[in-house]
Amino acid sequence: MKENTARELERLFSLEGKVVYMTGAAGGIGAVLSKKLASCGALMAVGGRHLDKVRELAEEIQREGNAAFPVEVDVSDLSSIERATESIVKRCGKIDVLITMAAVNKRVPILHNDEKTWDTITGINLKGAYFTGQSVGRQMVKQRSGSIINVASYNSFMMLGGVGIYGAAKSGILAVTRAQAIEWAQFGVRSNALLPGHISTPLTTQLWTDPKRSGFLLDRIAMARPGKPEDLTGMTVLLASDASSYMTGMFYVVDGGCFAGGQPWDIGISYE
Repeated sequence: MKENTARELERLFSLEGKVVYMTGAAGGIGAVLSKKLASCGALMAVGGRHLDKVRELAEEIQREGNAAFPVEVDVSDLSSIERATESIVKRCGKIDVLITMAAVNKRVPILHNDEKTWDTITGINLKGAYFTGQSVGRQMVKQRSGSIINVASYNSFMMLGGVGIYGAAKSGILAVTRAQAIEWAQFGVRSNALLPGHISTPLTTQLWTDPKRSGFLLDRIAMARPGKPEDLTGMTVLLASDASSYMTGMFYVVDGGCFAGGQPWDIGISYE
C-alpha cells in the first residue's frame, strides 16, 4: 500500500486517542467488537453488569497490546448509569464514542407474555439505552463532540414470531437515535443506529443447529449464511471514526441481504 494511501485511511478511520464506551461489552457481539475497536487504537471502556466478565475482557484486550479498562454498569439502574459515566469521565476526561450494546431477549408469543417480561426487556433494551445516552450525552454536549452508536436490530423493521417485545424495544431505539441526532447536532454530537441481522453467537447456537429454524432463516438471507460478529466491524468503525463526520440520525443494516429480500426464486437464468 502506498504511504499516502495508508496515511489517508488512518486519518479517516483510526480510533487512536478516542475513548469508546460500550455497554454489554462482554456479550457475544460486544466482546468481538471491543477487541476490534481496541486494535484500531481506541481506549475501550468495556461496560457490563458482571464486573468479573468485563474485567476479564479488558485484561484480554491488554494482553493483545491494546488499551481497555472495565466499567461496572447495570443499564436498568439509573444511578448505576450515572456512576459509570462519571467514573469514565473522571479517568479519561472525555467520552468520544458511546455504543449501547446491552440487550436481553426472551422468545415468548404475545398471548403468553406478562408485565414482568415486558418491563425486563424494555427496561434494558430501550430505557437503558435512552438513559445511558442521556448520561453520556450531557458529557458529549459539554465537550462539543461525540458519536453515539445505538445498537438496534433487524427486528426493528422485520419480525419473527415470539420477539414482539424485543422488536418493540428495538424499534424505539430508532426514534431515540433520531431524537438525539436532531437535538445534539448543534453541539457536534452525532447519533446513528446499527442494525445487525441474524448473527451467530454462543447464545444463538441452538437456533442455527436446528434444521427447520436455520433453514427458514437461511432462505431469507441473500448471502445464505449467518452473520458473524466480525461482520459488524467495518460499519462500527465507520460510525465511530471521523470518516462518518456528516452522518447522523440514520440506521445502517448489516444483514447479508436479508432486509433486501433474501434469496431469489429460480428465474431460469444461468450466469455461468
